[in-house]
Amino acid sequence: MVVLVTGANGQLGQSLRNIAPHYPDIEFVFCDSLQLNITQRAQIESVFNQYQPEFCINTAAYTAVDKAESEPEKAHAINVVGAQNLAEVCQEKGTVLLHVSTDFVFDGTQKTPYTEDDLPNPTGVYGQTKWEGEQAIARATSRYFIVRTAWVYSQFGANFMKTMLRLADERDALRVVSDQVGSPTNAVDLAEVLVAMVRYASQHDHPAFGIYHFSNEGQCSWYDFATAILKYSQRTTPVFPIPTTDFPTPAKRPAYSVLRKEKIKRLLGIEILDWEQRLSQLLSSPL
Repeated sequence: MVVLVTGANGQLGQSLRNIAPHYPDIEFVFCDSLQLNITQRAQIESVFNQYQPEFCINTAAYTAVDKAESEPEKAHAINVVGAQNLAEVCQEKGTVLLHVSTDFVFDGTQKTPYTEDDLPNPTGVYGQTKWEGEQAIARATSRYFIVRTAWVYSQFGANFMKTMLRLADERDALRVVSDQVGSPTNAVDLAEVLVAMVRYASQHDHPAFGIYHFSNEGQCSWYDFATAILKYSQRTTPVFPIPTTDFPTPAKRPAYSVLRKEKIKRLLGIEILDWEQRLSQLLSSPL
């Protein structure tokens, strides 16, 4: 079974590469943006012709939330055109597409966890392009899984956890927003779930394709997340909570973006671990 992974140098792509040896029955093909630029349709077709993947996991994305406000064309090219290109080629080749999306498709005004049936209403360019990418995939192919996730961190790439560790070593104190709530997601857990979806789809004649939500269990604010990061990394730099209004950014963040995960738990029969447990496990070993 051949599984093609795009965006191989991102933190999720690196997490998939990290767990790949655990699955000797799967032949993973990892392509970075130089080997496979998803905005180039001909390049996608060439790679698919070469490897003939049964599954494609698309982790390639424009994820610079604030920068997207000043680079909407670039965000659109990768998150919409790129997603559509992949979906169209997957449809032609009979390949199942697994595409990673985001909590930023929602506006964050809800007070209860978002389900897959809740109506997206993005408030910025990044969320808008990810939502348009989802719609483009649904138009181009029927054989897809879209997995929305949130607050992804890992030992790989750039992310909130690594930023907090760096700043804690550089500054006397940290000030972190406390009125935005979500669920941190360990990228390795997300990678494991994507592989579980590949296995599920390979074993069923009529897989339940569609949109699914995944993050670790529990919820917290960015301030809570930062406090836990320093606690479990045994750093003593003080952290102070601040409101969003004290930390203006070009892109508006959802105030509440907790995702409901019952659908994916039923599909895969999995237990999802708590965010703080997974964070402590990661930080208990050298990064």
